[in-house]
Amino acid sequence: MLNENVFLGTEALATLAALVSRPAVTQVFVLVDTNTARYCLPLLERQLPTGFTPIEISAGEEYKTLATCETVWEVLTEARADRHALLVNVGGGVLTDLGGFCAALYKRGISFVQVPTTLLAQVDASVGGKTGVDFLGFKNQLGVFQEPMAVCIEPRFLQTLDPRQLKAGYAEIVKHWLIADAAAFARNRRIGILVDDWTPLIQESVALKQRIVAQDPLESGLRKLLNFGHTVGHALESYLLTQPGREILHGEAVAAGMICEAWLSHHKGLLSDLELDQIETFLFSIYDKVQFVTLETEAIADFARQDKKNAGSTINCTLLEGIGQGVYNQPVTVAEIAESLRYYHRL
Repeated sequence: MLNENVFLGTEALATLAALVSRPAVTQVFVLVDTNTARYCLPLLERQLPTGFTPIEISAGEEYKTLATCETVWEVLTEARADRHALLVNVGGGVLTDLGGFCAALYKRGISFVQVPTTLLAQVDASVGGKTGVDFLGFKNQLGVFQEPMAVCIEPRFLQTLDPRQLKAGYAEIVKHWLIADAAAFARNRRIGILVDDWTPLIQESVALKQRIVAQDPLESGLRKLLNFGHTVGHALESYLLTQPGREILHGEAVAAGMICEAWLSHHKGLLSDLELDQIETFLFSIYDKVQFVTLETEAIADFARQDKKNAGSTINCTLLEGIGQGVYNQPVTVAEIAESLRYYHRL
């Protein structure tokens, strides 16, 4: 069962229409990127009030910056938006992260609604109250915890996505299985990504994440499980963002990170040979290998020194104590991360 502020399916857009028309809302702003302005906003306009103000930003991780936030804040300020204004964020993980961050800081906080339009945002990024932007090349280096007024998930938006974007979002679903649902992994690894109706998978994935977040909303312990694949994945994604023309999607980095961190789990005696093979075989049946050369592994691994789960100089990683059983705060070294990347490169 989903939390009371998450609406999935046919009720999602009706809920959005009710929220934006509340008498207490003084102005409605709709944040979109160049893609969602074209493909998604037309599907929403009937739910939005006459006179809403669109704010369009460039699409892509490279624009998830304070400079883009300044553009959003400038529009809000010039429109004299007060603390009763509402920001509706329509987009994928980059946009919902950035939009929530902008809303949380503007005038010490205005309400916002997440309308995730990618699979990754629907099953992960828009749920749980994490917001943030990248800084100095490091993923989500600046951010706050701030719950949205509502998350309105309409699976029909997935019809606007290309297969690469769908696969990127699917990585977060697989992550949820690997940390907490062995039966779902066993069931779905023989089916793969041939999905006709995403709604059941979205509901299961969001519910699993919400159960974890409810026990640890500020990520002091259990919520760190949700970072499986992200210590190495964020390092890989951040490094490739510094290499023009080599950028990859977040979910592609997480898929590679899950293989590396499964190897680290095996390396530390937590995961069996069979389980490691099952994870590798399944992920490589869906995702192409991320390309880098062996000489780059140390430089990639060095990005993990800035991971948000770290304590002092200790890099804390989420690993697997068997499929379906994540374990957090596992110390790893930069050298071990580099070795996991070399392992991945050899596969």
